[in-house]
Amino acid sequence: MQRRRLFALALAGVLAGGGLAACGDSPNDNKNAANGGKVDFLSIGMPNGTVTENNNPFIGTSAGASLGYRWMIYEPLGQWNNTKPSEPLTPWLASEIKWSADYKAVDLVIRDGATWSDGKPLTAEDVVFTHTMIKGNEALNIFAIPYDSITADGNKVKITFKTSQFTTHHKVIGQTPIVPKHIWEKIADPATDTIKEPVGSGPYVLKSFSQQATILTARESGYWGTKPAVKELRYTSFADNNAQSTALASGASEWSFVFIPNYQQTFIAKDPEHYKVWAPGVLGIHGLYINTTRKPFDDPKLRQAMNMVVNRNDIFVQAEAAYFHPEIKSVTGLPEGAGDAYIADEYKGKTFSVDAAGAKKLLEESGYKFDGTKLLDKSGKPVTIKLTDPGPWSDYQTTLEIIKSNLAEIGIEATVEKPNQNVWDANVQKGDFDATVRWTNGGSTPFDIYQTVLDGDLYKPLGTAAQQGNFGRFQSPEATAALKAYSNATDDAARKTALATIQKIFVEQAPMLPIGSDNVGGAYSTKNWVGWPSDADSYAPLQPTQAGALTVVLKLQPANS
Repeated sequence: MQRRRLFALALAGVLAGGGLAACGDSPNDNKNAANGGKVDFLSIGMPNGTVTENNNPFIGTSAGASLGYRWMIYEPLGQWNNTKPSEPLTPWLASEIKWSADYKAVDLVIRDGATWSDGKPLTAEDVVFTHTMIKGNEALNIFAIPYDSITADGNKVKITFKTSQFTTHHKVIGQTPIVPKHIWEKIADPATDTIKEPVGSGPYVLKSFSQQATILTARESGYWGTKPAVKELRYTSFADNNAQSTALASGASEWSFVFIPNYQQTFIAKDPEHYKVWAPGVLGIHGLYINTTRKPFDDPKLRQAMNMVVNRNDIFVQAEAAYFHPEIKSVTGLPEGAGDAYIADEYKGKTFSVDAAGAKKLLEESGYKFDGTKLLDKSGKPVTIKLTDPGPWSDYQTTLEIIKSNLAEIGIEATVEKPNQNVWDANVQKGDFDATVRWTNGGSTPFDIYQTVLDGDLYKPLGTAAQQGNFGRFQSPEATAALKAYSNATDDAARKTALATIQKIFVEQAPMLPIGSDNVGGAYSTKNWVGWPSDADSYAPLQPTQAGALTVVLKLQPANS
């Protein structure tokens, strides 16, 4: 999943770039609703700070991706509900989706009547063009899909693959935006070019962009699907968690994915009837990625020792407000509940515990020495590490401070760096870091978790952007082969064998230290709009940056209707 997890340091209650107070003067203040009139727009916020004016749906750092509105303009072939990850996708731009038994081919029937926002018809040729473009551009093929052939016959499209797509079928269909051939065939570099005036198939078009409020308005005609009740979507990128949380509490923002410390008191209690939080779990995790190319952290024994002192309960309670990222307990890194059925026999019942004494013993047995309380590597140099995450992400920053203290227990001196999001993202992708807390992709099986960390097929040389995984440049031919074996397996027994190998490498070599499980939830208000997903009806993810957020918007109805 292209997710963050965009959380912010509680510094100030102002909007990024605009200096607007999160109150009734906000551009997102729904005055019509407040005055008892007809509700006409939905205010959506994210705590991302300044965002880049770009609506290229393939660029993860663009405003469209950062705030999530790309999925209101561009649509996938099918909608994947990652709160129920193993369920079939809902047909969307494809009215029929049929995979072969070995998941090496998919047959699609492209929906009749779909048009682009400039009025031109959406056809099978647009689908072929999009996937062919991705196939031929490594920077666009962020999921490393091994395309073979992509052909059209009338309104039908057939895509074949060199290997089974059992573990990635939801990405091919549900997380790939389809773009118009007549526009994109003229774009010089679709992986980098800025798109100011997007043309998509979705129910919304871009009306205006600013740091104060990026506004999308519903198409007047031509949308193939349900006409949305929400006439306008107003997106604001708030400076940090505090600003976003304040806007939620005041009603200036009606929907966000944001970490809220003391959320019951600071948010729910402000309007218990209407203010809600829903945080459904998924098969994805967060952890400390370690750059395995940098000495002495290329040594798995050192990484194991670090893993042994991370206090995950402190992180859960202090950094995640005991709700946001549930504590990881299994040494396999798999979340409780969603991951239980996938834990290898070797690791059933084996859980993390803080063991500083055991970590010190392991280090000394592996050739490290202590100079008083300071850890020296095998060459006699003090072991130091830089921990990095964007300053506005308060939960991650608190997590880094806890890890810094934990590592001091085994003599490792850590410092914390706080770059802005774009700098951090670029550095992580290029491998220019010591260690960073980041999320994994998520999917319908644990494959995505381990692939993000271990897959050699996602490996890029230092300095070359690795967009979708292996940020720590971990190299293990055995892990890569086991991941392939899992994804290509045709029965559960073969998958179980491959997964056991994957977990053994993950546990014993510790290229990433798991710290918390993932969610795709959100904070929202029912004062103006109802129909949100919940435990009783988990029809879609509630995170506004997810592809499935479009399903949520189309389900909403005015509260006073």
